Amino acid sequence: MIVSKTDPKGRLTYVNDVFLTVSGYAEAEVMGKPHSVIRHPEMPRCVFKLLWDTIVDGREIFAYVNNMAKNGDNYWVFAHVTPNLDAAGQIIGYHSNRRVPEKAALETIKPLYRSLLEEERRHPDSKVGLERSWKMLNDAVATAGFDSYDRFIFTITPEN
Repeated sequence: MIVSKTDPKGRLTYVNDVFLTVSGYAEAEVMGKPHSVIRHPEMPRCVFKLLWDTIVDGREIFAYVNNMAKNGDNYWVFAHVTPNLDAAGQIIGYHSNRRVPEKAALETIKPLYRSLLEEERRHPDSKVGLERSWKMLNDAVATAGFDSYDRFIFTITPEN
């Protein structure tokens, strides 16, 4: 299980040994850095918009994410991200647990993410690209008959 924690701005405050082994980074190289240090360029921005919109709202999210190791290799994860709250219920950071995704689920996710990324890149204005891919993501979830990304995700994620 890959584990990391961040402050409310997404800067890494904790990483476990599995994170370091899989990513190829030393702890000193990532502590205090944005979690996006492991973001793969083939990952659609609209999925991160969904992730941030959800956790900033105080809710948890499950998502498939394509990460990038220090050496440039990519690795897919099934992530569960939750906000950490203080005694007053204020968000003081975020916690992410990630595991190896089911290959069958990636057969659905990879083409979807590829389409979203192509839509983002098709527009010279990155804001327009994000808006269009965001709409595509929501349309794909609705077309599949679901009201949320999480519900869609769990239909393609076999139970362990």
